[in-house]
Amino acid sequence: MDLYARVNILDGRAVRLPRGDVATAISLEANPVARAQGWVEKGADKLLIIDLDAAAFGNYGNRPLVRQIIDSVDVPVVVGGGVRSAREVEELLGAGAWRVTMGTVALVDQVLFWDLCREHPGQILVSLDVKKDEELVMRGWTEHSGTFLEEALVELSSAGAGGFMIAEAGRDALHEPPNHAALALALRTSLPEEEVVAAGGVRNLADLEDLCELDADGSRLSGVVVGREITEGRFTFEDAKAVVAANS
Repeated sequence: MDLYARVNILDGRAVRLPRGDVATAISLEANPVARAQGWVEKGADKLLIIDLDAAAFGNYGNRPLVRQIIDSVDVPVVVGGGVRSAREVEELLGAGAWRVTMGTVALVDQVLFWDLCREHPGQILVSLDVKKDEELVMRGWTEHSGTFLEEALVELSSAGAGGFMIAEAGRDALHEPPNHAALALALRTSLPEEEVVAAGGVRNLADLEDLCELDADGSRLSGVVVGREITEGRFTFEDAKAVVAANS
């Protein structure tokens, strides 16, 4: 299982979102490129870069920073946030992104999503934000989709999604456990070649061990996204890698 580190970019800075709301973003570092490089130095296997300005406001001014991050690290980079068109997908993949992730568009414009998956096989991931009742929310958790997790997984898997990044809407990752039922459902419903990544974070190493051991009909998670747990000193990448190695 790969350990992803997440870098959120808002107004040119690296930020943390306590509960997914850009209005309450906490500034972490003026230079997102340096933050990304720091994660790699600490041991991240892959990076997840989210352009919050593009996602929330349709402002693509952070894209040069995203490209700098891709150029400055030697690990695969997944980019999300405001990826709503074929042009955006092509530009980011052309800039060297390993994969791109789409959220709302995958739910509301499935014709476009099918076309993109066909043109870029294995390179389009879907970010799904799931509530406790398994309904999906979209547009930065501000809208109910009326679609539930299993239904979306079946449809998007059929379209050729390269994989799924599952996060829990409204969850405080430092105090609440991961939604094992939703993750297990994603593993059971997606195709074997489609990766499932737990993108909501963990509280501690015990949570990480539980995710490593999560098994649904022989399918296991391909990755977990961490960040705040490490910066707040709950464990290190070295600790996390030891847990992953012991459970691989």
